[in-house]
Amino acid sequence: MAVPRGFKWSGGVLDQAYEKCGQVTSEYAKTFYLGTQLMNPAQAKAVWAVYVWCRRTDELVDGPNASKITPKALDRWEERLEALFDGKPYDELDAALTDTAARFPLHIQPFRDMIEGMRMDLVKSRYETFDELYEYCYRVAGTVALMCMPIMGIEPSYKGQLEPVYRAALALGTANQLTNILRDVGEDAYQRNRIYVPLDELDKYGISEKELLTGLHAPTTGSMDDRWRNFMHFQITRARQYFTDAEGGVDLLAPQARWPVWSALILYRQILDAIEANDYDNFSKRAYVPKWRKMVSLPVAYTRALLPARRR
Repeated sequence: MAVPRGFKWSGGVLDQAYEKCGQVTSEYAKTFYLGTQLMNPAQAKAVWAVYVWCRRTDELVDGPNASKITPKALDRWEERLEALFDGKPYDELDAALTDTAARFPLHIQPFRDMIEGMRMDLVKSRYETFDELYEYCYRVAGTVALMCMPIMGIEPSYKGQLEPVYRAALALGTANQLTNILRDVGEDAYQRNRIYVPLDELDKYGISEKELLTGLHAPTTGSMDDRWRNFMHFQITRARQYFTDAEGGVDLLAPQARWPVWSALILYRQILDAIEANDYDNFSKRAYVPKWRKMVSLPVAYTRALLPARRR
């Protein structure tokens, strides 16, 4: 996309917009921000701009003003999206994404699809099957992979089809979102009356909606109900498979993009370990990766990025 004449954001003003995007990314996605420091400056700034747009979009339905958000508000947000891709951003943060779209071959459709995911959150609080949930995961997380791929680039020596690379990127987005869902089961149930795990799979393990909404602690011991342990083991196994499916695609990214993506993959996968360590209690405990473990994992991710599987 070429920025049309009359685009008023340039020079120091645009630099300031990117700087703000970097500050937001640093505050809310510290590990990923650290990874972007290995990208060249243009790539890093572009990823910050995408991240900030995604965060602003997500906050429409999950932020402090979420109770006031209506479908019409999302329509207006989509109009802003169309405008910024047309070279007419509303504010400086939008302008950073407009400039990014001019410098990299971004396509607007994944951004539109993410807004559709936000629309789902306004009207849908239950998912009957995994197929329904997968559609949601694509819209709110798989789309991010498609947004970032044109910025991160492909390994120069790779001459194969791009489909496996994009398929792996979608797998990573799905794995990350499934991990978010499993980590936040209790919070979503108690605070938002939302159940993202598939209802038909709950039924398979003999668990009712009411039980999930009130927590599945065994009444005599306070430990987790065995039905819930078994259910969560199944869910975590599936999420781990999506992480595994993503690995080969990370090795096909451009060298400077591999470390931040490997960092995200390794650290997010460790959240699943933390859920298990909490005896699958995602009602009264929040699974998290301690800072020391994050720091230990970063060199592992860096080494993994330097040594793609095909060269090991």
